[in-house]
Amino acid sequence: MGCVFCKIINGEIPAYKVYEDENVLAILDISQATKGHTIVLVKQHFQNLYDIDEEVACKVFSTVPKIANAIKKAFNPIGLTVLINTDKPLQTIYHFHIHLIPRYPSDGVEIDFINNMGNTSKQQYLDTQEKIKACF
Repeated sequence: MGCVFCKIINGEIPAYKVYEDENVLAILDISQATKGHTIVLVKQHFQNLYDIDEEVACKVFSTVPKIANAIKKAFNPIGLTVLINTDKPLQTIYHFHIHLIPRYPSDGVEIDFINNMGNTSKQQYLDTQEKIKACF
């Protein structure tokens, strides 16, 4: 298997491990967008958020506050960005993972959202709401 995260999990590629249990491995991101930028990996291979099963997701997401609080205690950031890229254009490694990016004053990390408040009609909200609800 050519998945770089699977290779890290299997010990074939070294990594800076900060947390590990039977379901999760948390490592420092090689890019370090900010000091302490950590990736939480599920040990079982799932391509992305669309593929992960609920039981495994519960196990992974239950560790996120523990890891986030360790980062907070270690570095005292002003906040934390929790990020999951799923599919194109932003997912580059197709193994489900969660980024925990500590935020600091003037850290240079930009995550922009276009503010469309006021540009969506009530009917558009209702149509969107019904479309999503119909898929459960």
